[in-house]
Amino acid sequence: LLNGNQLTGSLPEEIGFLPNLDRIQIDQNYISGPIPKSFANLNKTKHFHMNNNSLSGQIPPELSRLPSLVHLLLDNNNLSGYLPPELSKLPKLLIIQLDNNNFSGTSIPSSYGNITTLLKLSLRNCSLEGPVPDVSGIPQLGYLDLSWNQLRGSIPSGRPASNITTIDLSHNLLNGSIPGSFSGLPNLQRLSLDNNNLDGSVPSDVWQNIDFSGNRSLILDFQNNSLTNLSNPLSPPANVTILLSGNPICKSPNQLNITQYCRSVPVIVPGGSASNATVCSPCSTDLPYENILMSPIRCICAIPLYVDYRLKSPGFWDFVPYEGQFQQYLSSGLSLSSYQLEVSQFMWEEGPRVKMNLKLFPNNTAYFNESEVLRLRGMFTGWLIPDSDIFGPYELLNFNPGWYNKILPDRAKSSLSTGAIVGIVMAAFAAAAFLSSLITLIILKRRSRYSSSKRRSAKRIPMKIDGVKDFSFQELSHGTNDFSDSALIGQGGYGKVYRGILSDGTIVAIKRAQQGSLQGSKEFFTEIELLSRLHHRNLVSLLGYCDEEDEQMLVYEFMPNGTLRDHLSARSKEPLNFPTRLRIALGSSRGILYLHTEADPPIFHRDIKASNILLDSKFVAKVADFGLSRLAPEPESEGTAPGHVSTVVKGTPGYLDPEYFLTHKLTGCCGQSEWDDIVSG
Repeated sequence: LLNGNQLTGSLPEEIGFLPNLDRIQIDQNYISGPIPKSFANLNKTKHFHMNNNSLSGQIPPELSRLPSLVHLLLDNNNLSGYLPPELSKLPKLLIIQLDNNNFSGTSIPSSYGNITTLLKLSLRNCSLEGPVPDVSGIPQLGYLDLSWNQLRGSIPSGRPASNITTIDLSHNLLNGSIPGSFSGLPNLQRLSLDNNNLDGSVPSDVWQNIDFSGNRSLILDFQNNSLTNLSNPLSPPANVTILLSGNPICKSPNQLNITQYCRSVPVIVPGGSASNATVCSPCSTDLPYENILMSPIRCICAIPLYVDYRLKSPGFWDFVPYEGQFQQYLSSGLSLSSYQLEVSQFMWEEGPRVKMNLKLFPNNTAYFNESEVLRLRGMFTGWLIPDSDIFGPYELLNFNPGWYNKILPDRAKSSLSTGAIVGIVMAAFAAAAFLSSLITLIILKRRSRYSSSKRRSAKRIPMKIDGVKDFSFQELSHGTNDFSDSALIGQGGYGKVYRGILSDGTIVAIKRAQQGSLQGSKEFFTEIELLSRLHHRNLVSLLGYCDEEDEQMLVYEFMPNGTLRDHLSARSKEPLNFPTRLRIALGSSRGILYLHTEADPPIFHRDIKASNILLDSKFVAKVADFGLSRLAPEPESEGTAPGHVSTVVKGTPGYLDPEYFLTHKLTGCCGQSEWDDIVSG
């Protein structure tokens, strides 16, 4: 993420040979020259945000080979040549935004009307000629802006998508009549056809099928055309604004009772911000509406969701310069447009940590539907937003649906009749008596064989733990080729560690307990529940577990660069340089500090050594193996430090703290001593 800097020069061809690059975000710089054709090799890149630079030349048609691209943002550059029709082959493309370039003498490819995944097509002020493409074949299109070009001919009669909110064909050379296909679009909020050569009648039914409850509005801008009459008398709802000045029909406004629609309004020139050029009236107070400040649609009001959110890392002062990048990261992770997420405030907390209040807005509509609210809640509560190198893991403090509680399913509500309720109660009593007898028999039977086995049955009811997945034995066995030796990557006191590939392609590390390490179900799930609460960029993340078929396994994120021990040993082919060693030392220290002081409850690791410090693909250090961890004691009184835990000594000889070894008393200093041995050694 290099946006908003002072970068100059051209784009290096070498960027096109980064096979795992997810995003190119270099907008708002001074980068010049062409877009390298090598960018067509970026098979995993989803976002091309290269707008607001000085890029020149042709858009490479080779970009059509990008299978993952969703955003193509090249607006506000000096691009020229033609628009490649091959872009219509991109299978996941959601946004084409090429405003304010110079494609002089070229037309919009008709194939762009067949990009079925497209949500936004914006080609404003690009010197384009030719006809307007028929977009009726784009089923989810929500935003169309082809204004300030030299497009000619009539407007296609095909009906746009029902969820379209904005159609702007203004400032072109279009002729013919206004098609009836613009009528009855239920989500339409702006139809701008001004400054063309359109003739015929002013439509009187565009607002049909639009729900104007709350603060919904519709603007119909037909100024400066050749409209001569009305198809029917105009009687729009109060929330509809009609602009007709500059048409022949306004020469006799009093006779047609349209004086109020013939007043002239200022013109907004290309490149100007519509939101900055418009003074919005306050949102309605009937419902908790707020204005979406960054929406491409002017003065739209909507009901937000409120989220309280805390980052485990980075610290507060590290976060401040990256606030803009954070909004992009989080909105992308939630599959929202950037203007749908607003950080209303963020604040410093002890740690230092960053706490913030977020607002989530619907996509250019007045409110979210039920399924979208449930999706967003699931994304936050299920830890489904991917971590990033900068922002690390998060902690959800509160997800407040607010007004949306009214539309969410309420399991406590019932519409049953009184008779049905009485019947259910009577049946419940009968069932309870039966179950009571059955449970008594089961308990007696289990007691009779309790002494022979404390292990649970292989068939069990999965336990739901937020943030981790309950894997089946079959799935993990398949991902490791039946736990073959070729997948074995390590072995320790807990058992063997395997490299596995899940069904979605994710590479993981699977720790399989050996028979002597198996725990009872209660103890096993207690440990998983504890591990699931540990989230820090310098701790290895627990992804899931398996507890069936007399097997217990823990599934962790895979660390491709192995352990710190591998790189410090004499067998290492390439020794770590000093800056890398320093980053590893700092990262590991932060992970241990988090365990001792910020985990809830605090945890003493007890086996901090080089082989328990793993390195990811970028040599970010992550502390691993909490199998020997011990909960720290609670403070004896408010404001006092925790004391110690008396315990059987566990750990690796040579790394044990002398005080812990001699006294069997575990304190926070023990981990510090072990870590000092690693750093000094």
